[in-house]
Amino acid sequence: MARLILLIILFPLVDMALLLVIAQHTGPLFTIGLIVVTGVVGAWSARRAGIRCLGRIQSQLAQGQMPADSLVDGLLILIAGALLIAPGILTDALGFSLLIPPVRVKLKRFFSTYFKSRIFVAGVSSGPPRSGDADDVIDVDHRPAGPPRTG
Repeated sequence: MARLILLIILFPLVDMALLLVIAQHTGPLFTIGLIVVTGVVGAWSARRAGIRCLGRIQSQLAQGQMPADSLVDGLLILIAGALLIAPGILTDALGFSLLIPPVRVKLKRFFSTYFKSRIFVAGVSSGPPRSGDADDVIDVDHRPAGPPRTG
Protein backbone atom coordinates (compact mmCIF):
# COMPACT_ATOMS: atom_id res chain seq x y z
CA MET A 1 0.00 0.00 0.00
CA ALA A 2 2.87 2.36 0.80
CA ARG A 3 4.32 1.72 -2.67
CA LEU A 4 1.02 2.65 -4.28
CA ILE A 5 0.80 5.90 -2.32
CA LEU A 6 4.40 6.70 -3.20
CA LEU A 7 3.66 6.02 -6.88
CA ILE A 8 0.56 8.22 -6.78
CA ILE A 9 2.60 11.07 -5.31
CA LEU A 10 5.83 10.70 -7.31
CA PHE A 11 4.37 10.01 -10.76
CA PRO A 12 2.64 13.41 -11.16
CA LEU A 13 5.63 15.24 -9.66
CA VAL A 14 8.04 13.68 -12.15
CA ASP A 15 5.55 14.33 -14.96
CA MET A 16 5.27 17.99 -13.99
CA ALA A 17 9.06 18.33 -13.68
CA LEU A 18 9.47 16.94 -17.22
CA LEU A 19 6.96 19.45 -18.55
CA LEU A 20 8.84 22.28 -16.85
CA VAL A 21 12.16 21.10 -18.31
CA ILE A 22 10.63 20.91 -21.78
CA ALA A 23 9.10 24.38 -21.34
CA GLN A 24 12.51 25.80 -20.33
CA HIS A 25 14.22 24.35 -23.40
CA THR A 26 11.53 24.91 -26.01
CA GLY A 27 9.24 27.59 -24.62
CA PRO A 28 5.81 27.56 -23.02
CA LEU A 29 3.83 27.74 -26.30
CA PHE A 30 5.52 24.64 -27.69
CA THR A 31 4.91 22.78 -24.43
CA ILE A 32 1.23 23.74 -24.35
CA GLY A 33 0.93 22.75 -28.02
CA LEU A 34 2.57 19.42 -27.27
CA ILE A 35 0.09 18.77 -24.46
CA VAL A 36 -2.88 19.65 -26.66
CA VAL A 37 -1.68 17.61 -29.67
CA THR A 38 -0.89 14.50 -27.62
CA GLY A 39 -4.25 14.84 -25.87
CA VAL A 40 -6.19 15.08 -29.14
CA VAL A 41 -4.21 12.34 -30.94
CA GLY A 42 -4.35 10.14 -27.86
CA ALA A 43 -8.11 10.53 -27.39
CA TRP A 44 -8.68 9.80 -31.08
CA SER A 45 -6.41 6.71 -30.95
CA ALA A 46 -8.03 5.42 -27.76
CA ARG A 47 -11.50 5.93 -29.26
CA ARG A 48 -10.57 3.92 -32.38
CA ALA A 49 -9.03 1.12 -30.31
CA GLY A 50 -12.05 1.14 -28.00
CA ILE A 51 -14.50 0.85 -30.90
CA ARG A 52 -12.54 -2.09 -32.34
CA CYS A 53 -12.49 -3.74 -28.92
CA LEU A 54 -16.23 -3.21 -28.49
CA GLY A 55 -16.77 -4.86 -31.88
CA ARG A 56 -14.75 -7.90 -30.75
CA ILE A 57 -16.75 -8.11 -27.51
CA GLN A 58 -20.07 -7.99 -29.38
CA SER A 59 -18.86 -10.59 -31.88
CA GLN A 60 -17.74 -12.96 -29.13
CA LEU A 61 -21.02 -12.51 -27.25
CA ALA A 62 -22.97 -13.21 -30.45
CA GLN A 63 -21.03 -16.48 -30.81
CA GLY A 64 -21.86 -17.43 -27.22
CA GLN A 65 -18.30 -16.95 -25.97
CA MET A 66 -17.27 -15.15 -22.81
CA PRO A 67 -15.20 -12.12 -23.93
CA ALA A 68 -13.00 -11.99 -20.82
CA ASP A 69 -9.80 -11.21 -22.71
CA SER A 70 -11.48 -8.48 -24.76
CA LEU A 71 -13.03 -6.98 -21.63
CA VAL A 72 -9.59 -6.66 -20.06
CA ASP A 73 -8.38 -5.08 -23.32
CA GLY A 74 -11.26 -2.63 -23.07
CA LEU A 75 -10.32 -1.73 -19.51
CA LEU A 76 -6.69 -1.15 -20.49
CA ILE A 77 -7.79 0.99 -23.46
CA LEU A 78 -10.03 3.02 -21.15
CA ILE A 79 -7.08 3.57 -18.79
CA ALA A 80 -4.94 4.52 -21.80
CA GLY A 81 -7.51 7.12 -22.86
CA ALA A 82 -7.59 8.65 -19.39
CA LEU A 83 -3.79 8.80 -19.29
CA LEU A 84 -3.62 10.38 -22.74
CA ILE A 85 -6.09 13.10 -21.86
CA ALA A 86 -4.16 13.98 -18.69
CA PRO A 87 -1.34 16.45 -19.41
CA GLY A 88 2.15 15.08 -19.05
CA ILE A 89 4.95 13.28 -20.82
CA LEU A 90 4.98 10.13 -18.67
CA THR A 91 1.20 9.78 -18.73
CA ASP A 92 1.23 10.13 -22.52
CA ALA A 93 4.02 7.57 -22.91
CA LEU A 94 2.21 5.12 -20.65
CA GLY A 95 -1.13 5.80 -22.38
CA PHE A 96 0.26 5.33 -25.89
CA SER A 97 2.03 2.13 -24.81
CA LEU A 98 -1.28 0.70 -23.53
CA LEU A 99 -2.73 1.18 -27.02
CA ILE A 100 -0.15 -1.22 -28.48
CA PRO A 101 -1.68 -4.75 -28.53
CA PRO A 102 1.56 -6.68 -27.71
CA VAL A 103 2.09 -4.46 -24.66
CA ARG A 104 -1.47 -5.20 -23.50
CA VAL A 105 -0.88 -8.94 -24.00
CA LYS A 106 2.25 -8.86 -21.84
CA LEU A 107 0.50 -6.75 -19.21
CA LYS A 108 -2.48 -9.13 -19.11
CA ARG A 109 -0.12 -12.09 -18.74
CA PHE A 110 1.73 -10.34 -15.90
CA PHE A 111 -1.46 -9.49 -13.99
CA SER A 112 -2.91 -12.95 -14.57
CA THR A 113 0.18 -14.57 -13.09
CA TYR A 114 0.27 -12.02 -10.27
CA PHE A 115 -3.33 -12.59 -9.20
CA LYS A 116 -3.26 -16.38 -9.67
CA SER A 117 -0.29 -16.60 -7.33
CA ARG A 118 -2.27 -14.81 -4.62
CA ILE A 119 -5.51 -16.80 -4.83
CA PHE A 120 -5.97 -19.73 -2.48
CA VAL A 121 -8.82 -22.14 -3.19
CA ALA A 122 -9.86 -24.64 -0.54
CA GLY A 123 -12.46 -27.33 -0.93
CA VAL A 124 -14.54 -28.97 1.76
CA SER A 125 -15.58 -32.59 1.52
CA SER A 126 -17.75 -34.55 3.91
CA GLY A 127 -16.96 -38.01 2.67
CA PRO A 128 -15.81 -40.02 -0.31
CA PRO A 129 -16.55 -38.57 -3.74
CA ARG A 130 -19.97 -39.42 -5.11
CA SER A 131 -20.76 -40.72 -8.54
CA GLY A 132 -22.00 -37.30 -9.64
CA ASP A 133 -25.42 -38.44 -10.81
CA ALA A 134 -27.46 -35.64 -12.31
CA ASP A 135 -30.57 -37.16 -10.68
CA ASP A 136 -29.53 -36.22 -7.15
CA VAL A 137 -32.46 -34.59 -5.41
CA ILE A 138 -32.49 -32.50 -2.28
CA ASP A 139 -35.81 -32.84 -0.49
CA VAL A 140 -36.92 -29.69 1.32
CA ASP A 141 -39.87 -29.30 3.65
CA HIS A 142 -41.08 -25.71 4.00
CA ARG A 143 -42.94 -24.57 7.06
CA PRO A 144 -44.12 -21.00 7.45
CA ALA A 145 -42.60 -18.98 10.25
CA GLY A 146 -44.74 -18.46 13.32
CA PRO A 147 -45.59 -20.15 16.57
CA PRO A 148 -44.96 -23.88 16.66
CA ARG A 149 -47.97 -26.04 15.87
CA THR A 150 -49.32 -28.36 18.48
CA GLY A 151 -51.06 -31.55 17.64
